[in-house]
Amino acid sequence: MADGQPSPDQEALSKIDTTVPHSARIWNYWMGGKDNYDVDREAGDAYREIAPNIETMARASRQYLIRTVSFVAGELGIRQFLDIGTGLPTYDNTHQVAQRVAPESRIVYVDNDPLVLRHAEALLTSTDEGVTEYIDADLHDPEKIIEAARRFLDFDQPVALMLMGILGHIQDYEEAISIVRRLQAVLPSGSYFVHYDSTDTDAELKRAQQGYDDTGAIPYVLRSPRQLSAYYEGLELLEPGIVSCPLWRPEPGTTPEPTDVYGGVARKP
Repeated sequence: MADGQPSPDQEALSKIDTTVPHSARIWNYWMGGKDNYDVDREAGDAYREIAPNIETMARASRQYLIRTVSFVAGELGIRQFLDIGTGLPTYDNTHQVAQRVAPESRIVYVDNDPLVLRHAEALLTSTDEGVTEYIDADLHDPEKIIEAARRFLDFDQPVALMLMGILGHIQDYEEAISIVRRLQAVLPSGSYFVHYDSTDTDAELKRAQQGYDDTGAIPYVLRSPRQLSAYYEGLELLEPGIVSCPLWRPEPGTTPEPTDVYGGVARKP
């Protein structure tokens, strides 16, 4: 976008703060997307100067999403997905991956950014057999998310709860754990928890994240793999456990290098 303006209409744009960078738009920029503003590109470039590995992390996290959703829909046979904090649509979004495997899959996306909402409405189209819906809600209010999701998902049947790179935006660690527990509590037995978050395992990444947080954008808290493991308590972790995302069931014949984003898949007993 040569003029620095994404495509949604003026009504939606009027709700968008373009004076501070936004993580969903920066992530879009790092993955090669065009739905971002000058302020996002400047912040993304500044971050990358300090932590050059960030684009690798962004792309590794998307590949991890593709592998986990393919596995959950394919080998595990799950047909319902609640993807909270979806961010801007890019390539191989959850519904596209799941519905390639099983066209009847039902996907509910949740985010609270007006730009994400406009793009979701335009781009997140379902197969005829399945469902793709979008809920405008905040992760800080899990009860609202659950209530809205019940309109489209059957919580008497297994659901894949996806929290992909979003829990770092909950600054208080105990609140993050509480939110995860409340969301997991409504899932029936046989459901799955699919997650990743960036970790505090690299000094350059920590320094870059602090510089980003200082811009006035919504902060993102880097946490240790040990802290992330608390999100999985009471669940049955699938092999290989909570690992650097490139190492989670990599494609055969590949030799992935670990990076500072960790995740796992776990079953609710």
